[in-house]
Amino acid sequence: MERNEQVIAEVFALYERFGDSDYIGEPVSQIEHMSQAAERAMAEGFDDEVVLAAFFHDIGHICTESAENMGGYGVVSHERLGADYLRRAGFSERMARLVEYHVQAKRYLTLKEPGYYERLSEASRRTLEYQGGVMSVEEAEAFEQDPLCAASLRMRQWDEQAKEMHVPVMDLGVLKRKALSLLSGKDNAEIESKNIVPH
Repeated sequence: MERNEQVIAEVFALYERFGDSDYIGEPVSQIEHMSQAAERAMAEGFDDEVVLAAFFHDIGHICTESAENMGGYGVVSHERLGADYLRRAGFSERMARLVEYHVQAKRYLTLKEPGYYERLSEASRRTLEYQGGVMSVEEAEAFEQDPLCAASLRMRQWDEQAKEMHVPVMDLGVLKRKALSLLSGKDNAEIESKNIVPH
């Protein structure tokens, strides 16, 4: 098995091991939540990196076994742990940052969107306290300048919506093929950049 296929097998094995576990106080499992988020990204025509970021956005809850817990509502700094895990696996910085930003997007929307906090689930409200609370105006202005801000905010909306009960899990083979294609494309791009001869 080549390296990229091995990486995909290891990453998706996490969902096979932990995917059926309760999604931190929500009415769906981890895998149901991830699947619904990815399906929403696909339905809106987003590229594969965004689709996979939507699927992997909470991988930080299951990729480490020794992290600090948010009072029974998942892993502290799961967004950073998940992003770093994906970077180590070889995925792009853009995808890793989208995973990292889904918590920043929650903090931003809590500041900017009237009624957003009230629409959050009880679990999301509880975890907000561990995640830095509502953004400051200065933080929000800086976040708005980031090229990934718009996609991050959209991803946050999928995160909130992806909690419907009794929705079948999508074919994970589709996501595995997308992930393998991204890893292979990244490898090819790196090889080509090394082979460029300066004139």
